[in-house]
Amino acid sequence: MKFVSVIMGSKSDYEVMSECLKVLDNFGVRYEVLISSAHRSPQRTHDYIKDAESRGVQVFIGAAGMAAHLAGAIISQTTKPVIGVPLKGGILDGLDALLSTLQMPSSMPVATMAVGKAGAINAAYLATQILSLNDENLAQKLRQDRLEKQEKVAQDSASIEVLLSSK
Repeated sequence: MKFVSVIMGSKSDYEVMSECLKVLDNFGVRYEVLISSAHRSPQRTHDYIKDAESRGVQVFIGAAGMAAHLAGAIISQTTKPVIGVPLKGGILDGLDALLSTLQMPSSMPVATMAVGKAGAINAAYLATQILSLNDENLAQKLRQDRLEKQEKVAQDSASIEVLLSSK
């Protein structure tokens, strides 16, 4: 069974990452959610990654704040795609998480999203796009979603646009 794994560093990350789960649900993508810390529960993280791989995980999403080493800990244990979602927290309000997620050593790639809610949503979209490489039904759902978003922009514009002001 193919699925996406969403791992959060702490329970406080769930509110933001629930936005990721909504997108995965919308596309009918199977997923698992787990709290595991790169620092506080490294063995749990390691054991889960190996177990998830044996059961068909295709993409990992790692979300954490502050030092944000969760995505790095994940990629160190797998060759599956890893998407990092830096979260707000600490005195730098997410900048530290962003930089630590971006600064991976060569040969240990982590696709890094924006900090917070937009990053959580984009992580789900990217995971879905990766899965769609081998799933035409999912690819079609993504194309339809894109068309709906284009139509929404046109509708929103039509409700307020003024092409030539009389002033």
